Amino acid sequence: MSQPILMTVDDDPAVSRSVARDLRRRYGKDYRVIRADSGPDALDALREIKLRGDAVAAILADYRMPQMDGIAFLEKAMDLFPHARRALLTAYADTDAAIQAINVVDVDHYLLKPWDPPEEKLYPVIDALVETWRAVGDKPVEEVKLIGHRYSSPSFHLRDFLARNAVPYRWYSVEDDEGGRILQAADASRDDIPVVVTPDGTVLKNPTGGEIADAVGLSTRPAQEFYDLVVIGGGPAGLGAAVYGASEGLRTVLVEKKATGGQAGTSSRIENYLGFPDGVSGAQLTDRARRQAQKFGAEVLTARDVVGLEARGSQRVITFGDGSEIAAHSVILASGVTYRALEADGIEELTGRGVYYGSAATEAPECKGEHVYIVGGANSAGQAAVFFSRHASDVTILVRGASLEASMSHYLIEQIAGIENIHVRTHTTVKQAHGDGHLERLTLCENGVTEVVDSGHLFIFIGAAPRTDWLGEAIHRDDHGFVRTGPDLLTAGQRPPGWPLDRDPHYLESSIPGVFVAGDVRSQSVKRVASAVGEGAMAVTLVHRYLEEH
Repeated sequence: MSQPILMTVDDDPAVSRSVARDLRRRYGKDYRVIRADSGPDALDALREIKLRGDAVAAILADYRMPQMDGIAFLEKAMDLFPHARRALLTAYADTDAAIQAINVVDVDHYLLKPWDPPEEKLYPVIDALVETWRAVGDKPVEEVKLIGHRYSSPSFHLRDFLARNAVPYRWYSVEDDEGGRILQAADASRDDIPVVVTPDGTVLKNPTGGEIADAVGLSTRPAQEFYDLVVIGGGPAGLGAAVYGASEGLRTVLVEKKATGGQAGTSSRIENYLGFPDGVSGAQLTDRARRQAQKFGAEVLTARDVVGLEARGSQRVITFGDGSEIAAHSVILASGVTYRALEADGIEELTGRGVYYGSAATEAPECKGEHVYIVGGANSAGQAAVFFSRHASDVTILVRGASLEASMSHYLIEQIAGIENIHVRTHTTVKQAHGDGHLERLTLCENGVTEVVDSGHLFIFIGAAPRTDWLGEAIHRDDHGFVRTGPDLLTAGQRPPGWPLDRDPHYLESSIPGVFVAGDVRSQSVKRVASAVGEGAMAVTLVHRYLEEH
């Protein structure tokens, strides 16, 4: 097979030659660099490349071009080479327009012209593009077959599990002929759904998360019995801790109950995270962080439920739901939070059947032409509204308060205001969800006046409930269940009862020495991705200090 291709598209011949020259200088040994003078010419070239069976690793397109601008071209190029990474070349004056367009089209980066010196401004971006392309690849992907019912809660949760763990799968409804044929071939019935068929033909009937994780090759069993550091929770704080712990030589294992990324992993686009001026999706950020942690040697265990944590002498012991254990010198608790349950009639019965907690991206195709309702006024709700506005005919954000200003970032409020099919209803709550087997209608209450509206999709983003029910009394928590650390453990200058050491707890240290806390689960934490990552890194520094003391 010939070398993979880097394509550059620019209507300015001088710029086109300059980009191609710089790319060949750095990447010519491993990649074939080709250039085109317009979007239509580039599409013709891509069609020929597709017919030859060659691979395209990355495409760089100028934003301003006659006939077809860079955004329109990249949209069409995605149809031919969906795995190719994409970047825009823009002049400084086009930056705002480029960023707005990037929010609509899944472009990886934008590059300002001129990019001299390329070693600083061009090559790091291309390095990131080709690294991501190599990780994803452009080869045929072996897909898991998932057969279920559209309005089945277990089917939804299984689709969500596969998607969030980046497991390629194809969905088949039992209502369709093909789904029925696969179900018959698998010697299964509708009573067995959801049914999973792995690429090697293994059939799993209504599997648990652990069973399917084992079947599709996700790591679920620790390679060792003892570690320097166990990180509980795979959100931004946990991933940050795993990256810094492993990179600094600690034998590190990260344990996640469902999928790495946490709530942030479901965000369609995070635009205020440092270093990503054109934004980054939660899935992209999670994938990069997970690969980074594994590159440094961290183990990542998926679909493992931690049910116990205790100190046994100098060991900190973690107990899993199946009764097995692992031990470590230290623990970083980064289990995050869950969305609080919406207290309204019918919500619990219809959860997973039109009612969803968080941004269920797997449901986006089903929202085409529908009116979607979103409950919540923070950034996660706003990001979901922007995402679903590309699929649904209308998106309505329901806010209990008087406005979005108190809880949502200014940039996101402005973005929402500029999208015609997003509407915001303040002083409005959901009183009841109606439907026979799936959501069909909602009863809303606005300033005391009730109204029934038709809708098949409700996404809930309210509150934050910490995942700490499994912790014993030895771990001190506040009245809301968030874990107290450092100075918050001191009462009138006195250390917490039972504290065994002749020093105060370190800043992120819990009431058990050697057990540190990072991210949203920590009492008084700032609920932002950047602060969670920072706390994960800071916790590793304190782990080193603790290990030096012992």
